[in-house]
Amino acid sequence: MEPNVFRSLSRRTLLQQTAGGFGYLALQALLAAESAPTSIQSPLIPRTVSLPARAKRIVFLFMKGGPSHVDTFDPKPLLQRDDGKPYPFEQPRVQFATTGKLLKSPWTFRQHGQSGLPISELFPNVATHADELCVLRSLHGTNTAHGGACLKLHTGSDTQVRPSMGSWLLYGLGTENQNLPGFITICPTFAHGGVNNWGSAFLPAFCQGTPIGNASIPSDKALVKHILNTQTGAVAQRQQLDFIAKLNRAHETLVGPDLALEGRINAFELAYRMQSTMPEAQDLTGESDATKRLYGMDQPITENFGRQCLMARRFLERGVRFVQVTHSDGEVQWDQHGNLFKGHSKNALEVDKPIAGFLSDLKQRGLLEDTLVIWGGEFGRTPTAQGTDGRDHNPYGFTMWLAGGGVKPGFAYGATDDYGYFAQNDKVHIHDFHATILHLLGLDHEKLTHRYAGRDFRLTDVSGHVVKDILA
Repeated sequence: MEPNVFRSLSRRTLLQQTAGGFGYLALQALLAAESAPTSIQSPLIPRTVSLPARAKRIVFLFMKGGPSHVDTFDPKPLLQRDDGKPYPFEQPRVQFATTGKLLKSPWTFRQHGQSGLPISELFPNVATHADELCVLRSLHGTNTAHGGACLKLHTGSDTQVRPSMGSWLLYGLGTENQNLPGFITICPTFAHGGVNNWGSAFLPAFCQGTPIGNASIPSDKALVKHILNTQTGAVAQRQQLDFIAKLNRAHETLVGPDLALEGRINAFELAYRMQSTMPEAQDLTGESDATKRLYGMDQPITENFGRQCLMARRFLERGVRFVQVTHSDGEVQWDQHGNLFKGHSKNALEVDKPIAGFLSDLKQRGLLEDTLVIWGGEFGRTPTAQGTDGRDHNPYGFTMWLAGGGVKPGFAYGATDDYGYFAQNDKVHIHDFHATILHLLGLDHEKLTHRYAGRDFRLTDVSGHVVKDILA
């Protein structure tokens, strides 16, 4: 048999055609494995950081579809005054759809807390936490479509498959609980980037996000499938895993290092450990009625998102490094090209009380100080009208807010123009946003790199500056 043919054989064919010789190799590997510990060291062990870390973990409250900044956290008096008039400046060259004249916000803004942060009446409960919010009003991206904008926000690229920010954090920091995934996304949407929004791309497989449920099912059905093995006991499972690991190590000895194989081995081990920890983490029966009311789980309109937020808190306090909670009703989400008042009213009602309860719960448990909370969508909306009562996509200027985790509380940073179309003062690009998030967790975005296909990659690509003015 010629060498080049031998190298092209599949594992199954190799077993069939080299039974005697391979038996010796397998025996050698098995004997070597017996002298090694049965447990495989997790690649997710916590790592030291190069910068002083202000936060230990992140929760991203993702409002799928793009909430309107000029109707939520970025008040525009001139927009109210000039309702129905033409936008007085040049509009973007690239637009998702044609819009008409200026459309005022149907909601009133009021100042809240000692900081006096103005917040729309859409969020009366979140407004009680005004003195804990750090509102970024000058974010801007590059893509007017949901798919590209979602990928840009989650991965730093709107055109290529790249690792998500949760994966980069896991790669750089590891996690504090070896019995749970370090990156969990609760009820994510499969649309507009789908799995790439929580994927690890070319990073090691252990950096992959673990989805629990999806946007098309209620959160009480969002469980890890097949988490319990009712047919095989723990001892037998351990023996099976050890035997599979020995076979895989033998294969690795034969063909050389294989990152995909290494990822599968680690996934088997994590799944085994999760059997005892995941059901307990998702079991809300031990939570008090008062806590469930705090999250709005006693009301049908807030029950679904409230449960997601409560699950997120339980994961965070158990050492999960990055948790994403997605608000998406499987239909139009926050994407109100029409019916702005009806759509945004419904959406805000579903999330306002759960988010406020979540912030209160984190604070009273001492978790808010070192947990970075992020709220926002993939872009904002235009101040000009689409139809008579809708707003189009606007990546050129929009708002997100942060809380806890070392950011200035009761603070607004940056500004869009007088009508809210373009980021204008202290502009924050998505790459700057990512650089700042990494900095808050003790990571230098320029040093957090991974070499792939002959090039060093990072979350911020070749750009990004830490927004130091928002650091506490």
